[in-house]
Amino acid sequence: QVLLVESGGGLVQAGGSLRLSCVASGRTFSNYGMGWFRQAPGKEREFVAAIMWSGGSTTYADSVKGRFTISRDRAKNTVFLQMSSLKPEDTAVYYCGRTLLPGLATKVTEFGSWGQGTQVTVSS
Repeated sequence: QVLLVESGGGLVQAGGSLRLSCVASGRTFSNYGMGWFRQAPGKEREFVAAIMWSGGSTTYADSVKGRFTISRDRAKNTVFLQMSSLKPEDTAVYYCGRTLLPGLATKVTEFGSWGQGTQVTVSS
């Protein structure tokens, strides 16, 4: 069992930056992936970025490539999402999750152990 807790959300103007954190506790997960997803009001949860816990391979949604960076600190059991050049359409609740099976994934159904989420609001 793994427990994930997100933090770092807030209100920021368009063009600004935020860094989200996801602290993991519980069972180790060296061969699993960690991912960030987001859900705007009235919309489905969508993939943002994912990283392999070991090795550090990453993948991103096209909508955030070049603006967002996912990273992890294995010593602190923490995954980060550095968000820059934020746009109003990035406004959403951001969630982190762990893959249900070893490896990297991008689909919501391939992740579990969701955290409670952190709100990101980008004003125009």
